[in-house]
Amino acid sequence: MSNAQPPVVTPSAYLTLHYRLASMDGKDIVTTFDSTPATLLLGQGQLAPVLEELLIGLPEGTHKTFELAPGVAFGPRNPELIRPVTRATLDENSAPGTEYQIGDLVDFTAPGGGRFAGILRELGAETCLFDFNHPLAGQPVKFEVKLISVL
Repeated sequence: MSNAQPPVVTPSAYLTLHYRLASMDGKDIVTTFDSTPATLLLGQGQLAPVLEELLIGLPEGTHKTFELAPGVAFGPRNPELIRPVTRATLDENSAPGTEYQIGDLVDFTAPGGGRFAGILRELGAETCLFDFNHPLAGQPVKFEVKLISVL
């Protein structure tokens, strides 16, 4: 019998884990606990860097919940990310005949070819107002993790 220590998470570890992000009142934002565990390689941007940092040094088998202060997980809210978008631009990025409601999340193609999403805040005849902050920016969150394997 060896007293081998379980492997611990390193900055380039390959992990199989369950994780859950939830609002402070316990409402799930994303969870893998009721489905297949996630596999991810740290340092590849699959998890927010601040979440990856929480995992570093944890031994395999850890089941833990972290509470993150407002703005820690997804940054503070940035008022400059609340931007007007013309109806023409919205139409270019929509299926024909799409009807929008305040609060809808809309995907846009960025000029450089990337994609970004915004939440519709105001719908005008010529111009709409979109909030391009991450929906969780400035929000406190719970991050629960169960490390199944660490390679």
